Amino acid sequence: MKLAFDIALRFLKSSKGQTALIVLGIAIGVSVQIFIGSLITGLQKSLVDKTVGSAAQITVSPQEDGAFILDPQAEIKTIKAANPEEIKNVVAVTQGPAILNTTDESATILLRGFDWEAAEGIYKMSDRIVKGELAANENEIIIGEDFAKNLNLSVGDTIELITPARKTGKFLITGIFDLQVKSLNESWILSNDRAVQEFLETGEGVSQIEMQVNDVFAADEVAGEIEKRLNDDTLVVTNWKEENAALLSGLSGQTASSLMIQVFVMISVVLGIASVLAISVVQKSKQIGILKAMGMHNPKASLVFLFQGFLLGVLGALVGVGLGIGLSWSFATFVTNPDGSSLVPFFIDWSFIGISAGIAVAASTLAALIPAIRVSKLDPMEVIKNG
Repeated sequence: MKLAFDIALRFLKSSKGQTALIVLGIAIGVSVQIFIGSLITGLQKSLVDKTVGSAAQITVSPQEDGAFILDPQAEIKTIKAANPEEIKNVVAVTQGPAILNTTDESATILLRGFDWEAAEGIYKMSDRIVKGELAANENEIIIGEDFAKNLNLSVGDTIELITPARKTGKFLITGIFDLQVKSLNESWILSNDRAVQEFLETGEGVSQIEMQVNDVFAADEVAGEIEKRLNDDTLVVTNWKEENAALLSGLSGQTASSLMIQVFVMISVVLGIASVLAISVVQKSKQIGILKAMGMHNPKASLVFLFQGFLLGVLGALVGVGLGIGLSWSFATFVTNPDGSSLVPFFIDWSFIGISAGIAVAASTLAALIPAIRVSKLDPMEVIKNG
């Protein structure tokens, strides 16, 4: 085996131009795979982070409209027990509609209250505050940036809210937030859980329990586990995949198109390697014939070209990984939005890169089977006789 390896290495060194050309072809194939894969993955990760990364991914709420979860802490304990490894950032939310009453006009809003610390993992409100601070005390609220602009409100102003039950309350604006979603900035008014529970008169009850999971694409499976664990017909468990079918379809389409491109790129690389090595058999037929005449058996002669394919694959994969990472970094660095941020964030999945490199090596080795089989059929005497 060592002899076959040494001969394969010598053949590659004797045709440096041809070797460099094959290595370059493999490297381009691997780099395209890594670049497209990293680009699509980075785009999907960015899209998911912006849409569901800062929102509830699974929600447990009462089946009946207007009802409340009366013992939220007990339900939260049951929910966490359903899948403790996946479920994270669980928060109880109390919410209800209210009317903002001003001297100029009125507006319908959604008043939401939760424990700020518990909600931080999902909504990251401390980072969303653009002016002022979180509403920590009774009768304090924070409002959305668009809502403040539309009604000309600012930190320190006091507004009056009216519930559907005609209860009124005055609230001090302590902060203005930006959730980067216009509809939420215009309709949400947030406060601490105790203040909202008292104003909406829900007692200890909450409107829903929201949470996130470690693997956002497993949200539907985790939701099913939670539903089984709760075993309560009065509660409904929903997840973001059910409510964002169009987004999920788009992500699946991106993944499928990326996979198809990568498959065809690799097929072209395999065909290129097989054709070049087949020509190499013709070029080296005299040397192979002499070696076989001196006693080299067909399996060892075939191994020479299999080792060639393996070595070419390893070299091409190494160069391709470096080139692919460089292309991904360049795209993320120089292709930017008007505000200077990266259009698609730089994302490297080392497991994907390892798989791409492994496929390249395996494909190169398999491509060498064609010339290896051809070598095994060479008649050494006929080759030497014909020169």
